[in-house]
Amino acid sequence: MSHSFGIAIESLVAILLMLTIGYCMLLNARLKRLKADEHSLKATIAELITATEIAERAIGGLKHTVRDVNENLGNQLTSANQMSLQLKKQLVEADNVIRRLSKIAIAARPSEPEPETTSVSAAKAVAAAAQAFSDRRRSDGIAA
Repeated sequence: MSHSFGIAIESLVAILLMLTIGYCMLLNARLKRLKADEHSLKATIAELITATEIAERAIGGLKHTVRDVNENLGNQLTSANQMSLQLKKQLVEADNVIRRLSKIAIAARPSEPEPETTSVSAAKAVAAAAQAFSDRRRSDGIAA
């Protein structure tokens, strides 16, 4: 019995060794896949680092461009505001000229004389024309 008992133990050890060898082969295959994944992961990380560096350089260039555009836009806005103020002043002067011209045109328009007030209406027309002429002044104070 001791002989058959020894064979049973040896057989059990052999089976366990076979299971261990099978499991080691399985682990070896998994480790090979993990190693392959590690290499591809390293390559992916290297590509990501390169892409990050390129993006950082591009962002730096964009910041520089934004500063330049902002400066140019500020100068153009200042110039546009000055032009707008100048145009407003010219519009006010043009309105004044139109008002004066309309007064002159009204004063110079011949009216139908009434028999009794011909001299009075002529005097009014001359007075209105003189008033319109005196109202015409340039911005520097010289009569136009």
